[in-house]
Amino acid sequence: MRHTGFRRTFVAIGVCSSLALAASACGSGDDDTASGKTRITVNCEPPKSAKVDRTFFDADTAAFEKRNPDVDVVTHDAFPCQDPKTFGAKLAGGQMEDVFYTYFTDARHVVDINQAADLTPYLKGLKSYDTIQKQLRDIYTVDGKVYGIPRTGYSMGLIYNRKLFRKAGLDPDKPPATWEEVRADAKKIAALGNGTVGYADYSAQNQGGWHFTAELYSQGGDVVGSDGKASVDTPEGHAVLQNLHDMRWTDDSMGSKQLLIINDVQQMMGSGKLGMYLSAPDNIPILVKEKGGDYKDLALAPMPGGKGTLIGGDGYMFNKKDTPAQIRAGLKWLDHMFLTPGKGFLGDYARAKKNDAPVGLPEPRLFTGAADARDQQVKKANANVPVENYQAFLDGNQQLQMKIEPPNAQQIYSVLDSVVSAVLTKKDADIDQLLKEASAKIDSIPRS
Repeated sequence: MRHTGFRRTFVAIGVCSSLALAASACGSGDDDTASGKTRITVNCEPPKSAKVDRTFFDADTAAFEKRNPDVDVVTHDAFPCQDPKTFGAKLAGGQMEDVFYTYFTDARHVVDINQAADLTPYLKGLKSYDTIQKQLRDIYTVDGKVYGIPRTGYSMGLIYNRKLFRKAGLDPDKPPATWEEVRADAKKIAALGNGTVGYADYSAQNQGGWHFTAELYSQGGDVVGSDGKASVDTPEGHAVLQNLHDMRWTDDSMGSKQLLIINDVQQMMGSGKLGMYLSAPDNIPILVKEKGGDYKDLALAPMPGGKGTLIGGDGYMFNKKDTPAQIRAGLKWLDHMFLTPGKGFLGDYARAKKNDAPVGLPEPRLFTGAADARDQQVKKANANVPVENYQAFLDGNQQLQMKIEPPNAQQIYSVLDSVVSAVLTKKDADIDQLLKEASAKIDSIPRS
């Protein structure tokens, strides 16, 4: 599932705007313009409606071209960066840019259909590659060959309202670490009354399946096993649904309105009527900028359960038609734009702070070692949000297994949506039967 925000407060990010564009407008393999420069097309330029991000992106690209006068970068924008409705058609039709954006979950598919260039011989030209977290690099590595470069990474956690914790007699500096504690705390928060909900969860538009997966990971389970077969009909899967059922029907701590999606839950949290929900850190500025929340009241804890967390993110892959010169130019551009700690489009925290963008959120955490230390140092020096509210998340994440979304994630989430929605809308829902039926449906999904 794509996460819902960006490092800044606007989430719109783009792709090449039309399938009707000629091949030369996207990925053509023709790297020579009339000037003799190496020409590369790239996507995910923020749209004009995201004025600040667009200005930063274009300024950083212009600075790259000035530093590399032999490279001509042609940027494309649209919303979103990768549209699931057109992504496959662009790949199949040869319309993809020379350097193109992908979600982590699509990397293997692009390689499997032979639409990605092998970057392995060129990695020496990417100064930052070895500083990127290995678990993120591995997402774009297939059979020992590298086909893409990570740009951002996120992991799920538990957002909670410190103000409601205090009102309910809970310690806001000690967020729940187990699902049993989540249930107990949610019950106390809901007891405040006046429409207050202790814990909320999604159960529509594939988002319920997404959260079921995250909750299953947190219990040490998995959606699909190493054999490719469904593994939701397990004690861990049963525990996820039983916990949701008990909070909804026994404790009445999830409220009566269900079939919620992300906007509903964000609105509840921003208005101060919700105690807890699962999300990535990028939700926090949305809650403040768009939903009426206050940074001082919003905190982040690691996933309850203590065993695992769902991770996601994005990166760039290269068109299989790219020439060696285009690949080398594209890697240089990625280094300049996204992969230099404390600098570039994602890392210029001083510039972000000056433009009232949030600085100090605990992610994306892309680098390791000295590069990570440098990035965190610059971020801390320019922080304009209460970083102490996220320390529990940073500390706890170190102990969790980081797990990417399953193959065929959206089809699986559609199946699991109906399971979660049934448990939250039907008091007598048969959890065993729901999981048995879900397993059969997941096993019937064609493998990509």
